[in-house]
Amino acid sequence: MQDLTPSPKDLDPIEIASRDEIAALQLSRMKSSLKHAYENSPFYRQRFDEHGVHPDDLKTLADLARFPFTTKQDLRDTYPFGMFAVPQSRLVRVHGSSGTTGKPTVVGYTAADIDHWADLVARSIRAAGGRPGDMLHNAYGYGLFTGGLGAHYGAERLGCTVIPISGGMTARQVTLIDDFKPRIIMVTPSYMLSILDEFRRQGLDPRECSLQVGIFGAEPWTNAMREEIEQAFDMHAVDIYGLSEIMGPGVAQECVETKDGLHVWEDHFYPEIIDPQTGEVLPDGEMGELVFTTLTKEGLPMVRYRTRDLTRLLPGTARSMRRIEKITGRSDDMIILRGVNVFPTQIEEQILKCAGLAPHFQIELIRKDRMDAMTVHVECTAGRAEKEARLTAARELAHHIKSVVGVSADIEVHDPGEVARSEGKAKRVVDNRPG
Repeated sequence: MQDLTPSPKDLDPIEIASRDEIAALQLSRMKSSLKHAYENSPFYRQRFDEHGVHPDDLKTLADLARFPFTTKQDLRDTYPFGMFAVPQSRLVRVHGSSGTTGKPTVVGYTAADIDHWADLVARSIRAAGGRPGDMLHNAYGYGLFTGGLGAHYGAERLGCTVIPISGGMTARQVTLIDDFKPRIIMVTPSYMLSILDEFRRQGLDPRECSLQVGIFGAEPWTNAMREEIEQAFDMHAVDIYGLSEIMGPGVAQECVETKDGLHVWEDHFYPEIIDPQTGEVLPDGEMGELVFTTLTKEGLPMVRYRTRDLTRLLPGTARSMRRIEKITGRSDDMIILRGVNVFPTQIEEQILKCAGLAPHFQIELIRKDRMDAMTVHVECTAGRAEKEARLTAARELAHHIKSVVGVSADIEVHDPGEVARSEGKAKRVVDNRPG
């Protein structure tokens, strides 16, 4: 793999500014953002008044801890446009979540918001190793989901040539990669595995393809999966982080030269880590729930938004801005099985240890004899379909899960292609427990 470290002259000055400069900019922008939210969003005016705080109370960055949290439920309760801080006529675009677990969350952008978003995704692609003139294969879904258009505008802002293929039609994805020879791909990591399967099905060597950089986000994934993809394609695999409520992709980005966590673009987003139970702000380095306050958003400013993502804040390395550790779990996707906390990414790590198993999986929760039980559905690799090979792989995986994760699991090894695939975010857990 090539060394893709960017030249310092190509970076935005704020990326390598001193911590004092970054903090001064954050405080100035936070004061303006809180004032904008209070004066223009009836939701925030009422919420601040109920908690006895006013934007003028913010004298230092630490004072933000006095302000109330915002949650996804707040967006659902004010559906569709109740949290916006500008008239609808000033919005140039609306995005939303799928709404599979309730009402969709709706977010809106002014022209300035879209401009900032494009700048930050461009910054993210550059940090991942992208350069002006690169061809970029964008397999994130277009539509209400923020991934497709967020990546698209940012790639164009950087000066890339964009292939806007969106998700699905996996055979065609591979054909266009083979024919157009893009240097960069942006896609969910789970769908990249489906693309890998299709390369092999078509008899193509993925290591011989043109891809040099994969920018993967929208779902938690592990360093073990990074190694799997990098080995398969002989390319760099880096993480991008975002969520629609805060902006979309491009809130934080892993730098290709270090791959040691995601630098938060702190000139636009102020991060905190809190105790998920008490809400207490935790010091840098401690594990907890990630919270963001937007510093420049006009259409939908967010004050102390609880992401439910679990991570820790770390000092900057490749950039001056602080890093978040790679997200491998969420407080709301954690499975509590017989008193043990289990995250899907933990299961993924154990699968990747097992020769003969493909990295496609789904966890099924059932109730057996009044006790919760877990079945892990996985696939054998091509050439490992014999009964004895499956039994050996199942025993090995069950052993790893028991010894590392701490729970017993039933393992069902299926033929290649039988575990459900997703063209967007992978559905890792199916809960079939009664009630």
